[in-house]
Amino acid sequence: MRRLAILGATGSIGESALQVAASLAGEIEVVALAANGNWERLADEAEKFNVRKLALAEERAARALAASGRCAGCEVLAGEDAAERLAADAGSDTVLLAVVGAAALAPAFAALRAGKRLAVASKEPIVMAGAALAAAAREGGGEILPVDSEHSGVFQCLACGRREEVRRIVLTSSGGALRDWPVEKLARATAADALRHPTWSMGKKVTVDSATLMNKALEIVEAHHLFDLPAGAIEVVIHPQSVVHALVEFADGNVFAQMAPPDMRLPIQHALTWPERRAAPWPRLTLETMRRLDFAEPERARYPALALGYRALAEGGTAGAAMNAANEVAVELFLADRIPFGRVTELVHEAMDAIASGTAVTIEAILEADRRARAFVRERAA
Repeated sequence: MRRLAILGATGSIGESALQVAASLAGEIEVVALAANGNWERLADEAEKFNVRKLALAEERAARALAASGRCAGCEVLAGEDAAERLAADAGSDTVLLAVVGAAALAPAFAALRAGKRLAVASKEPIVMAGAALAAAAREGGGEILPVDSEHSGVFQCLACGRREEVRRIVLTSSGGALRDWPVEKLARATAADALRHPTWSMGKKVTVDSATLMNKALEIVEAHHLFDLPAGAIEVVIHPQSVVHALVEFADGNVFAQMAPPDMRLPIQHALTWPERRAAPWPRLTLETMRRLDFAEPERARYPALALGYRALAEGGTAGAAMNAANEVAVELFLADRIPFGRVTELVHEAMDAIASGTAVTIEAILEADRRARAFVRERAA
C-alpha cells in the first residue's frame, strides 16, 4: 500500500491523481493533501478520501476552513511552508508534486531528504535545481520519477536499452493554442486566445507556456537533469495529435515511441505504481486514432522561447532558475493584460541577458537568481 501525499491537490493534475488513487483503492491510500487557497475544494477531497492531514499556503484560507466547521478532525498546516512540512511528514512514502512555479522547490527537497518517492509533475524544481535535487535524493534515499507526459514517455522508452546506448531523445509538443496563427498576428494574441489549448486541459500558466513553447524550453533543461543527456541529444518536434509523447533513438538506429491518449492519469499511474503496471479504466488508443501522426520541426520565428532552453543548458549555473522565474512573472503579467503575448518571451530573454548565471550553484544562489529575475521583469514591464 502506497501512502500518497498530493501537493497541488485542487489543480487538474491533483484531481487526476485522486482519480488514479480511487481506481487503485486497494494499493494507494491518499493520506495528505495540499493546496494554495481553494479550501472548499480541498475539503471536498479530504472528505471523499477520508484524508486527515491538510495544508493550505494561504493562512486566510486555513482560517476559513476552520470557521466552516468542515474537516474538524483534520490536522491543517498553514502558511508558505505548509506544503514543505507536509512533504516531509512521515505519514506518506510518496509525494506527487503538482505545485506550479518556484513554490514547488522547497517541498521537492523536503520529500527527497525524507527518503520518499517524488513523482514530479512540476517542471520548475528540476529546471531550477536539478543537480541539487539529485544530490538530495542520493543523500536522503529518495527517488525522482517524472509525471510530465513527455518525460514519462522517455523514462518508459529507456527501459528498452542502456543509457549509454541512447543517441537522442525527442520530446513532442502539440504546438499550443496558436500553432496555426499567422506569425505576424502572434504578438497581438490575447490571454483568451492563448488559453484555448487544442488537446490538453491544464492550468492557465502551463497552457500559456504551451502557446509560447516555453514549456518545451523548460522540458529540455528538465530532460538533461532527469536523464543525464547533453543538449545535443535532446530534440523537440511539433506533433498536433498528442498521441506520441516521446521517442528515444538508440545507437543501432532503432527508435522507440511511447504512445497513449492525451490523458494525464496514465503517466501519473505509471509513476505511482512503477516498476509494476496495473490495469487501468482510462480510454485506450485505437488504430483509428493512430491513422495519421504528423511531426514537424518547430518554426523558430513562431517559437523563439525554445532556444532559451538550450541557452540555459549552455550557460549552466543559475540560468535555468532565472529563465523559469522570469517566465513565471511574464506569464502572470500577460494573463493580467499588462503585457502583450509577444512580450512574454522577450522579457525572459532580457532577464537572462541581465542576470549572470555564475558557476557555483547553491540553494542560496538559485533563490537569489529567482528573486532578481522576478524583480527585473516586474521593473521592465512597469
